[in-house]
Amino acid sequence: MTWLDAAIVGLYLAAMIGLSAWLARTQSTADDYYVGGRSLPWWALGVSTMATQSSANSFIGIPAFVALVPGGGLTWLQYELAVPLALLLVMWMLVPVLRGLGLVSIYEYLELRFDRPTRLLLSGVFLASRALAAGVALYAAAVVVRVCTGLPLEWSVLLMGVVTVVYDMLGGMRAVVWTDVVQMVVLVLGAAVCTVLAVQAAGGMAAVGAAIDPARLAAVEWGHGLGDGTRAPLWGFVVGGLVLYVAYYGVDQSQVQRQLSAVSVREAQWVLLANALGRFPLTLLYAALGLALAGVVATDTALRDAIPAGRLDFLVPVFVQNHLPAGLRGLLVAAILAAAMSSLDSALNSLSAATMRDFLQPHVAEHHSLRVSRLTTLAWGVVITAVGLFAGDLASNVVEAINRVGALFYGPLLAAFACGMLDRRATGAAVRAGVMAGLAVNLALWWGLGAALFWMWWNVSGLVVAALTVAVASRMRPATRAPAAGTTLTAAQLGERWHGLRGLAVLLGLYSAAMVAVLWALGVR
Repeated sequence: MTWLDAAIVGLYLAAMIGLSAWLARTQSTADDYYVGGRSLPWWALGVSTMATQSSANSFIGIPAFVALVPGGGLTWLQYELAVPLALLLVMWMLVPVLRGLGLVSIYEYLELRFDRPTRLLLSGVFLASRALAAGVALYAAAVVVRVCTGLPLEWSVLLMGVVTVVYDMLGGMRAVVWTDVVQMVVLVLGAAVCTVLAVQAAGGMAAVGAAIDPARLAAVEWGHGLGDGTRAPLWGFVVGGLVLYVAYYGVDQSQVQRQLSAVSVREAQWVLLANALGRFPLTLLYAALGLALAGVVATDTALRDAIPAGRLDFLVPVFVQNHLPAGLRGLLVAAILAAAMSSLDSALNSLSAATMRDFLQPHVAEHHSLRVSRLTTLAWGVVITAVGLFAGDLASNVVEAINRVGALFYGPLLAAFACGMLDRRATGAAVRAGVMAGLAVNLALWWGLGAALFWMWWNVSGLVVAALTVAVASRMRPATRAPAAGTTLTAAQLGERWHGLRGLAVLLGLYSAAMVAVLWALGVR
């Protein structure tokens, strides 16, 4: 990296920190810090949510999956097919309850519906899963720093960890959202520029098409993945992805916290609608970058040799380092760092929110709450940095690693909330037993049967095992108290809410059909 590249990256990081510090001036309470006074516009919250999803894991991992990962290619696009339906389900069932109750931590719902031990257990499960995922995101960003600066990977992790913690401690939800809007613009422009330059480096579109293995151009692979964990089958992505996305957007504090920051339930639903419509085009851009880079790898021996065995996610940063001129290289590194920061700042803020609201707040005086909130963010920054030092051992491709971590936890988390809202006989003890049973089954699949079962199915196995356990255990020992008002949903309430979303259902159904048509046009094998 030249002095010009370093200066551009340094100025960008300084600008984001400065913007965060300026926006933080209006904070006076922990609620300001975590939900921005519930006054943020829906479109900014929608862009912020998408920026978190479009993290460095996506910028680095999806192109590597498309270009290099065995069994990869455009089959990753199947993963997006479940998004519109999943977000429709979240808008229909979860948002009216969680945003309607005016929560800060969504796990407060579990105490209102069940009891405090259930709230603390589920919050603890979230904290463990999100810290692992954030550590992987930090690792992904550190890969860029390591390749572009020559620093050892461990020092790169520490550097990114320190910068992110400082940035987030100064911020709060307002800073997270508005800096994410800026970072999203930088990210999209960076990915587009990188794609154009990769096509040129490969010798043009015709050269890219000629160099790519035709198997990587197939966007759909029929099958279920129940007997071969190395394949990426359509139904594994659609069914497993449906559960994962409902859980991710509906019961993951890092995402729902933005919905809780919206002005109203309706605007919280619009936040999700923006993501339902915007994710697929952005993923297409990442996939196009992967195809272009596959063409470069096929003709550029130096680039191919510079990617270490077992570290396929080095593809994008190595290309940036070897093929981009000074100045533009700095802009692309800034774009990747923007993606990383947009993911890490929200993860840290949500980890801090759940810890503060669920565990610490009863022991903290109100006038100390903002200071303790920032110290809690610092503590989680230390934890995430430690996880990032070992995240490279989780998988050879970073986007697969972060989704494996999510697949372990999301099914049981979703079961807890769904049983609370839909089963009036569910009890806290049964929910706790169900969550632990679902996690135990998924861990057994990872350690014992992972080679025989595609990992996206872990979302389904965790949900089914947890929900069945809750249903059986609840009927063995009836509830000792009735659910609090507003914490369960009747058939009439669900029908009324569905009536209000029928227009959106038609829109998202047509959009899903268009997504299928695009994948079909790309080829079926």
